[in-house]
Amino acid sequence: MKIKQPQAFTFEGGERAVLLLHGFTGHSADVRMLGRFLQKKGYTCHAPIYRGHGAPPEELIESNPDQWWDDVQTALNHLRELGHKEIAVAGLSLGGVLGMKLAYSEPIKAVITMCAPTFFDNESQLTKGFRAFSKEYKQLEKKDEATIEKEVEALMEDSKQLFSDLGGFITEVKEHIDHIYAPTFVVQASKDQMINKESATYIYENVEADKKDIKWYENSGHLITFDKEKEQLHEDIYQFLESLDWF
Repeated sequence: MKIKQPQAFTFEGGERAVLLLHGFTGHSADVRMLGRFLQKKGYTCHAPIYRGHGAPPEELIESNPDQWWDDVQTALNHLRELGHKEIAVAGLSLGGVLGMKLAYSEPIKAVITMCAPTFFDNESQLTKGFRAFSKEYKQLEKKDEATIEKEVEALMEDSKQLFSDLGGFITEVKEHIDHIYAPTFVVQASKDQMINKESATYIYENVEADKKDIKWYENSGHLITFDKEKEQLHEDIYQFLESLDWF
């Protein structure tokens, strides 16, 4: 069975632009509701899909963080080519890590991290997430249980290099967080089972931004953009963006 592949999106709003970045094993749907909400508030939103994502797990393990970083830079340039001079970035999980790298590598209006890891002490959780994603994808392909089990085990074996690369990337960004001067809003779900929640405090305490804020969402899990408090999250992000000194 062929599964319909997700697409990147650009929602045209106004001159103010927000680059929206999805999580590991995720794709543009992670941030689509947030994008539509901000578009209605007058913001242009663009969300890319990194290489290997929104595709079979076999393709994901053939990609790497350097390619994802390249894809994020291409997405930023897409917004610039549309004429946007001031661009904020908001990222979920891995997207938050990529957003932070963007914030210390490029002139960015602001950075919003949502459940972004800074400690790679949770490899078992990330691999557990990858296993669940792989199994679910193969169930959608209508494969039988024995085939699924065999293929998922092969994927877990073949994904070791990817997780090693991912750990190195997260650590590299963590070591540069004190180079972030752009306004920063740190979002963290209290019921997050995927990452070390201390990451949020670490980001908040170590960014060098004069304007920074942190908020914990008591009733949400790791995929906070889909969870019970998503409407509050949307409003909080909008209010943060509105508090910035745009042109």
